[in-house]
Amino acid sequence: MPVRRSAIGRQDSGSTTTCLGHFTLDSSACAFIFPELSCDKYGRKDVMYQHWRWHPYGCDLPRFNATRLLEKLRNKRLVFVGDSLNRNQWVSLVCMVEASIPGNRLMMRFFNGSLISFKAFEYNVTIDFYWSPLLVESNSDDPIVHHVEYRIIRADRIEKYANAWRDADIIIFNSYVWWRKHKADMRMKVMYGSFENGDAKLQEVEMVDGFEIALKKLTEWLGENIDKNKTRIFFAGSSPTHSWASNWGGVDRNKCLNETEPIYKVGYKAAGTDYSMMEKAKLYFGMLEQKGVRFDILNITGLSDYRKDGHPTVFRKQFAPLTKEQMANPASYADCTHWCLPGVLDV
Repeated sequence: MPVRRSAIGRQDSGSTTTCLGHFTLDSSACAFIFPELSCDKYGRKDVMYQHWRWHPYGCDLPRFNATRLLEKLRNKRLVFVGDSLNRNQWVSLVCMVEASIPGNRLMMRFFNGSLISFKAFEYNVTIDFYWSPLLVESNSDDPIVHHVEYRIIRADRIEKYANAWRDADIIIFNSYVWWRKHKADMRMKVMYGSFENGDAKLQEVEMVDGFEIALKKLTEWLGENIDKNKTRIFFAGSSPTHSWASNWGGVDRNKCLNETEPIYKVGYKAAGTDYSMMEKAKLYFGMLEQKGVRFDILNITGLSDYRKDGHPTVFRKQFAPLTKEQMANPASYADCTHWCLPGVLDV
């Protein structure tokens, strides 16, 4: 479990948790934070979720050192590619980096449709995020207006996205929650061909089959197009949601509302987390190794499975007025998917 800075107190041998340390950070100090992630600004009073750190068996992870990271990335471009959880991760990183750069040194942030860019001029470092929730072209390409319920992907189209991060030195992909539906209908549509050529056709598939189609296209493109001597690839694992409180002994209708501590059971795995999807990602990305492409899987699932306490719940900006029914039942609009910052993702 994560603490962002120094820990004080007991550390159980072999445990996945540590005691709370002393650390405070006002999220409003970061110029790059999104209002749906700034939980303390929107009324969250407890800060325990900011103080846990991950302590793997037989290992003591070093503290994050932003200056060292910037030196490693000097003259390089790092790109996060994926959905709002990878954007959540991008915000976490640039906020920690920003805190290490004195105010009189230039930084810049700009938006260009799906691309958000952070530049640290002194180091000639670029850290970008590119919106691509389903990895290939889809009807959800707009970073603001999404088609969440009726998803359609284009099985053979990725170039529009890929040209935006083709030249990157490091690319970190993620994709998970957009392939999950908590309803009876777990199907989606895949489009082959194009309207322009008159050969367009739609096929309905299971969501998990759509995930494999997207992984196949993505990894094929990477194997054929990136500079194998330059670019390093990462794929971030499943980031779990905490919408079913019965998983940790709570009441489902409460979701993750009012949760202020992690799950303490060592080896805990949420029933709703689909670990098989991570295995499929390993399989397809593993094929890149045969083509000489450097890749790593970032397995963050176990770490964040414990962290039912780290979500914004109701402590975030609401972009639409709440209804009377919602105000009477806060759990109905509680965000149990994304993560407060500072918090879990800083680990």
